[in-house]
Amino acid sequence: MAGPAEAYFRLALPEPMAADPEFTPVFRALRAVLAEYEPRLTVVHDTPTHYYLDTHTLGRNKKPIMFGAVRMTKSYVSYHFMPVYVQDGLLVRMSPSLKKRMQGKACFNLRTVDPALIDELAAITRRGYEAWKKLRWVD
Repeated sequence: MAGPAEAYFRLALPEPMAADPEFTPVFRALRAVLAEYEPRLTVVHDTPTHYYLDTHTLGRNKKPIMFGAVRMTKSYVSYHFMPVYVQDGLLVRMSPSLKKRMQGKACFNLRTVDPALIDELAAITRRGYEAWKKLRWVD
C-alpha cells in the first residue's frame, strides 16, 4: 500500500454535531449500501449516526484498512469509500450529479434520498469491492 494513502485509511472522523433527524432516511439508505458487505468485513461503528467497516487486511501501520463509512452530521450525510482512493477508474463513469456531491476524492455528501445517486454509489461500491477482492484486501 502506498504510504501517503495510509493516513487517509485511518481517518479519524469527527463526531457529528447534533445530527439532523431529517437526514435519517438518507443515512439508512447509504448504510444499506455498505451493510451488504458487513458479513465479510469488520464493523467498527454501528450507531444511528455512524456506520463504519474495516477490512481484515492490515496496512503498513499494522491497523486494518478502512473500507467505508456513513456519517450523519447536522448538514448532510457523508459516504466515505476508500477503494475510490486507491483504485483508479472507479469513478470514470460517474454522473455529473454525483460528482457535484463529492468532497475530496473518496467522500460524497447527500442531503436527500435520491434513488439514482444511491444506486450509482451502490454500483461504485460493488466495483470497488471486486477490485479489492482481486488484491485480496477483502474476502
